[in-house]
Amino acid sequence: MAVKYSRQRQVIHNFLMTRKDHPTADVVYQNVRQEDPHISLGTVYRNLTLLADRGEILRLHVGDGVDHFDAETSLHSHFVCTRCGCVTDLSLNCLEDMINRARQVFNGEIENLDACFHGVCADCLNAAAGQAAHG
Repeated sequence: MAVKYSRQRQVIHNFLMTRKDHPTADVVYQNVRQEDPHISLGTVYRNLTLLADRGEILRLHVGDGVDHFDAETSLHSHFVCTRCGCVTDLSLNCLEDMINRARQVFNGEIENLDACFHGVCADCLNAAAGQAAHG
């Protein structure tokens, strides 16, 4: 089904294309309001849902109870910092192989792999090391 062009949807998608930090809907809303002050939070949510349903963006569930959005739709995994909550891309060459291996042993249809790694990011490690040096 063809979806009618929406300038607001395009603004949202363009904003996501500039980000690598996988923002939440609230962050998207706060930023796109700078370009379109009349856009509502509901419009942002509806358009993010539509873009995700159409496969134009990814909706990520990283364990913090809030959806994050990613304009990079190619097969890749994510890293979530357990201290600051940042979400970043993690490129691994083995993901396609993991899907193929899983398809060999699973009696069903595997469509995709959603891999999310959790740990402490470099910024948080550096901050902790700096505090330890001064403490």
